[in-house]
Amino acid sequence: MKFFISVTELINRKEVERMSNGIFKIPTPKNEPGNTYAPGTKERETLKAELKRQSDIVVDIPVIINGENIKTDTVKQVVMPHNHQHVLANYSQAGEKELREAVEAAMAVKESWENTPWEHRAAIFLKAADLISGPYRDVMNAATMLGQSKTAIQAEIDSAQELVDFLRFGVDYANQIYQIQPESMKNVWNRLDYRALDGFVLAISPFNFTAIGGNLPSAPAMMGNVVVWKPATTSILANYYFMRILEEAGLPKGVINFVPSRGSQVSEVVLTDTRMAGFHFTGSTSTFQTIWKTVGESITNYKSYPRLVGETGGKDFVFAHETAQADKVVANLVRGAFEYQGQKCSAASRAYIPASMWEEVKAGLLEETSKLKVGDVRDFTNFMGAVIDKPAFDSITSYIDYAAASEEAEIIAGGTYDDSVGYFVQPTIIVTTNPNFKTMVEEIFGPVLTIYVYENDKLEETLDAADTASMYALTGAIFAQDRQAIAHLERRLSGAAGNFYINDKPTGAMINQQPFGGSRGSGTNDKAGSVFNMIRWTSPRVIKENFAPTTEITYPFMDAE
Repeated sequence: MKFFISVTELINRKEVERMSNGIFKIPTPKNEPGNTYAPGTKERETLKAELKRQSDIVVDIPVIINGENIKTDTVKQVVMPHNHQHVLANYSQAGEKELREAVEAAMAVKESWENTPWEHRAAIFLKAADLISGPYRDVMNAATMLGQSKTAIQAEIDSAQELVDFLRFGVDYANQIYQIQPESMKNVWNRLDYRALDGFVLAISPFNFTAIGGNLPSAPAMMGNVVVWKPATTSILANYYFMRILEEAGLPKGVINFVPSRGSQVSEVVLTDTRMAGFHFTGSTSTFQTIWKTVGESITNYKSYPRLVGETGGKDFVFAHETAQADKVVANLVRGAFEYQGQKCSAASRAYIPASMWEEVKAGLLEETSKLKVGDVRDFTNFMGAVIDKPAFDSITSYIDYAAASEEAEIIAGGTYDDSVGYFVQPTIIVTTNPNFKTMVEEIFGPVLTIYVYENDKLEETLDAADTASMYALTGAIFAQDRQAIAHLERRLSGAAGNFYINDKPTGAMINQQPFGGSRGSGTNDKAGSVFNMIRWTSPRVIKENFAPTTEITYPFMDAE
């Protein structure tokens, strides 16, 4: 029996494919420019046309496993949050059978995908970015507006700019990681080989950002991993279009499997599968803690230690110093608290205002908040749309009702709501006398801002309250003009936010500029949209090659005197 064959024989038998010799340069990414959608612009005209087109159709969304469209017996509806009787899509919900099939499909293509040359993996995601930036921009933005009730500018920032940035910069970060190589010494060549994780990655994405929905499965896939992706059902329309774009960009079947499903069933079937090697998540703190507990209880069953990466809740603050400029505090509070109905992980939901400037800030907030229009996002004069669904509406309004009934709080703006047509909550401002009041501490995830007015000579005590009142540490902002005050506040609140802003609102982080993530109860702080996140999805292998192997066994110190 012949155990060895020569390279020449392999080539002749076509069992070795020619690999490129070039070391390719990844196109240098730049942040995607945004459109304004101002009256008279071409982009406003085309977006409105796409909004009408999507409003007039009902999309059938299948489960997608190994590139196959699967319809199940359980069909759910996608509706407009701002007009909840208007059906946008019907989607098939994956059950236990489909979830198991998705895992098997991912594992079946794991080896071929991991061994796909890097430049070809990269090309898929770069092409997807160009498709979103160009021909599918209106499609993605309209789906995000209608399905998640985002205004035109909020959709543009999310499903166009940020999603494109995730893809282009993700490729660049992966390329940077691959270039991290060790030093070598004489006769030795040391190398780092970056492998995929030893199994599949489970990605569970939230409703509030189409870009996050796209990034959670894509980032691990760029690094050669295969993925089972459970999108939030309340953002499924835009996520489905993104999945189709990946297919058009050339993503092989089975690399990412699209399985809308119940979270509890995903935990039972996929999360506990012995081959799960990574978990990429954005969502609530309580859900992530439950998942972490489940993984811990199953740890002896896994074939490797799963990588758990999660960005969870926030109770994000704005802290004004007595030297702050009131008009700037007002503008950034209004935008930070009420853009996208406060449904951003980074939304300003609590504020600390010195007594010396409170009357001016209060007057400004009341004036500016009264101007905000709330309604159907297809009306471009509206600043806010609806909150995402009935459970969110009920949860948010329960906090408003609690404040209205409390002797420790006063509602000075908003406080009204109506779900007869859409899930509309008016921008609400609460003033409390208790820095640990419920709405100062708990995440509400809606258009509710709570303010604590502190005496100027109680700065240090109030800083303590801002730092310790909440379990979260996601984003925070300070406003001050005095440089020593800025330095002091920055130092005192150093642990209170993973993304910290000086004289700016605590929202709007940009890829490659402000990598996003928090600690404490806000997640693992792996900084989405950065090299820190991407490196979690690879398992490095060190290779040492000795060009002059020794023949010696003993060492010089052993020689006789």
